[in-house]
Formats: sequence, C-alpha cells, structure tokens
Amino acid sequence: MQKYLHWPQHMPHTAPRTWPQHQATMGKRVAIVGAGVSGLASIRACLEEGLEPTCFERSDDVGGLWKFTDHAEEGRASIYQSVFTNSSKEMMCFPDFPYPDNYPNFMHHSKLQDYITTFTKEKNLLRYIRLKTLVTEIKKRPDFSFTGQWDVVTEKDGMQESAVFDSVLICSGHHVYPSLPKDDFPGLKGFKGKIYHSREYKGPEGFEGKRVLVVGLGNSGCDIATELSHTAAQGTDWEVKKIILQDGLEKEIRTRTLRKEPVINDDLPARIVCGIVTIKPNIKKFTETSAVFQDGTVFEAIDTVIFATGYGYAYPFLDDSIIKSRNNEVTLFKGVFPPPLEKPTMAVIGLVQSLGAAIPTVDLQARWAVRVIKGTCSLPSVSDMMHDIDEKMRKSLKWFGDSQTIQIDYIAYMDEIASFIGVKPNMLWLFLTDPKLAVEVCFGPCSPYQFRLTGPGKWKGARNAILTQWDRTLKPMQTRVVGGPQKPYPFFEWLKLLAIPIILIAVFLTLN
Repeated sequence: MQKYLHWPQHMPHTAPRTWPQHQATMGKRVAIVGAGVSGLASIRACLEEGLEPTCFERSDDVGGLWKFTDHAEEGRASIYQSVFTNSSKEMMCFPDFPYPDNYPNFMHHSKLQDYITTFTKEKNLLRYIRLKTLVTEIKKRPDFSFTGQWDVVTEKDGMQESAVFDSVLICSGHHVYPSLPKDDFPGLKGFKGKIYHSREYKGPEGFEGKRVLVVGLGNSGCDIATELSHTAAQGTDWEVKKIILQDGLEKEIRTRTLRKEPVINDDLPARIVCGIVTIKPNIKKFTETSAVFQDGTVFEAIDTVIFATGYGYAYPFLDDSIIKSRNNEVTLFKGVFPPPLEKPTMAVIGLVQSLGAAIPTVDLQARWAVRVIKGTCSLPSVSDMMHDIDEKMRKSLKWFGDSQTIQIDYIAYMDEIASFIGVKPNMLWLFLTDPKLAVEVCFGPCSPYQFRLTGPGKWKGARNAILTQWDRTLKPMQTRVVGGPQKPYPFFEWLKLLAIPIILIAVFLTLN
C-alpha cells in the first residue's frame, strides 16, 4: 500500500500534494468514501474482483451510522443510545457472514457494531481504510472521457493530499444532513424554546419534567416520543406530519401504510391509550411558547421541539451536476450509477431507502458496481437508463409519495440487481437438483445467503446457512429447557413439500 506524504513543518498548508504514483499490483485503483456498511461491502467487493481499494473515513473507526457517539459529529450519521435494529439478524447480515446464533434477533446498536467490527477484522479490510481522513474534493481528470479517472483530494491533520483513481464509490450514506423545515412553520423563528433535529437526540437525560413536541411520523419520531414520555412532564405531544394527496385527505392514513417504511414500536400504542403520548394533526403555527394545530387545539408552554423529519443528501466534495443531472433531482440508474458520465467509473452505494435491510442491499450494489467498473458487466445506453429512471420515479411517486429518498421494494430490487450480476437463484434448477433447498428459498424468507449460492462471489456455506436460519433464529430464545424446540409453522412445511410436484407438473404442462 502506498504511504502518505506529510507536509514539512515550515511549509504552509495551502495546496494539496500529490501522492507518489506506483504500479498497481492488483488492478484498477478504486477510491471509496466512507467506512460504514456500504464502504466495507465495497472494499470486499473490490478485493473479490481483483481491484485495489482505498477507503477514506473521516472518523476514527468503522461502522458509520452504527458507531455510537455521545454527541452528533459534523458530517457523520448519528443515532441515539436506545436504538435497536428493526430488521432481524437473519435478514440483515452480510450474505457470507451470519451473526452468532446466540445474538438476539433484534439487536441493540452496540451488538451490530460488534458484528461490523468482527466482519472488518475477519475479512482483513482495515488495512485498506484511511481513518481520520476527510475527502474534500472529487473531480474528473482532464482526460476523463478517455480514461474515466478522478482526482481525489483528502485532508488529515490539516494536510491535504491528492491522488488519481480509476474509479470512485461513494458510500457516505443518507443519514448525515438533517432536514430541518424551519421555513415551513409560521412563527417558528420566534419560538423561545429549544429546537432540535432528532440527529442531535441521544437520550432522555435533560428532558425530565419538560414539555416536548416531537414532529414526525417515522421510526425516530416514534422512538423519541415513546422514550421521552417516561420522563417529560405531562406526556409528549406528537405531531403527525400529514401527507397531502390529490385524491383527498380521507385516504391519508390508509395510503401511508403503503407508501412509507413500516414504523415498528411495541411501546407506542400503550403510551397512546394511556394518554401519555398525544397524537396531534399538522401544525398551523408556532407562538413564542406554544404550537397551534390545524384543528385549533393548542399545546402550551413547550420547552423543546424535536424535529424527526428525516434527512436530505449532499456530497459537498462533488459537483452537484454529476448526481443531480436533471432539474436538481437525483438521477441514478437503479439508485447507483449516474447515466451522463462518459465512463461508468463512479457509483453511489447505499443511497436508496430499501423496505428491507440495508446490509444485503449494499452488498449486492457493491458487487454489481465493481463488476461494471471492471468491465465484466455493462450498462444500457444513456437514453435507456434515463427512461428507466423516469419509470421508477413514476412508480415511486405512486407507491411511496413525494419523498426525499429513493424508495425501493426490497425483493424486486434485490432480484433485479442479482440478475445483472448473475447470482439470482434459478428456482427451476434448484427444484430439480436440490428440492430441500429450493423449498426454503422459494417459500422461506428472502434471506441474504441465497445471493451467494451461485455465480460470482459464490460462498460454499450459503446452502447450510439457509437450511439452518431458523435454528439461529430460535437459539437466543432458548433460555430454559421446555422440551424440544420446533421450527415455526410445521404444518406449512408439509405444504411446501407438496408444492414441489405441483410446480413441476405446472412447468411440464407449460412446456408442452
């Protein structure tokens, strides 16, 4: 690996120096921005395809969003102390690296960070990561149309350095830049209480006896409202951000269940029925000390307003026109590739908001992106990619509403990306050659292991991981001996077996 060049003490830090160029021993050099799960997946994908990755991480550790700190840091994702995963461990693992069987199915963030750290060590990825290094600029080289190369400028300890890379993978996530809609609420600028974004929230400490208004109807808003209801004075009012539809407000709640990611919080209903958390309509205006709602009700003497209103995305190190190539909209083919580039040497990993787990999604994205960069996968024409983007935007607007994020349906998206790589399981072939496995893949959960069964990146342990996934699910709940454990729905296991001859007969009839 190349070494850094440091500025001499007597020289002013005014211009970037260039890293020494060397003959690559592994292949194309790939710059990766961010060492969260997207960045780690990208490093591993590069190594699998014989490329040379260098990952730049501005913090002092891997993990990204899941690396908890007791205060929000500029330019980094941030979580609160009580965060647990809302995807089960079998559905959110790296597809060749199952969680330990004694891990709980839904984990505290510290458990997930332990898993990420272990994955990094086991896959020997740390040697490719430059910690405490900020990427300040990425720009096309003058001969980009011919080489597809990028100039990448970084900064560490006040010293700037520059290098040429054959391609760039942006893995900085979408939970960094908070969306704080101060201009959307009349009177908010005159409000005398404290105003936070949920990104700054770390726990209920300091809110004892306070009257708190939480704005937002996502997982963060639910979690914070519920947690604060145990300490805040007279409960917490929770403002539901309305979705205004063209066909009227009466369908608002019903359509939200289709259009937004599921909200998972077991405690919230109990806090609502006990009157400790109050759900309110949209805010009409703020006064110096209160909030007036659209129904005319008023929440008086507010101490704090917490906006759980999501995030925008920005890449301050990159020319906006590359990612937002049309009408200031993010235009990425399959949420990954910017179509207008003369050479497909830049990809964005982990920007899409999946209705499933993030880790297997970014793993597939990274594997696809790296194969495109290497030249073993190709992209459609620019016009075909833009047409696909338009179609996806139209469908996304219908199903998910007007959202700042790129929403995707998990299974359909995973199957599509897997098809590009050549790793989507062939169900007919599986039923013919391995019926037991085929039943689990076809009728069981869409667990990540199935995308390592075959093709590039095949993992020899994938079959066993699929057949034992229920064992790992049951293991953390077996805390006392009550007889032999049973897998869920034994009756339906027999129905699955009966489905095999039915499917084979249907295929035979179709072919004839």
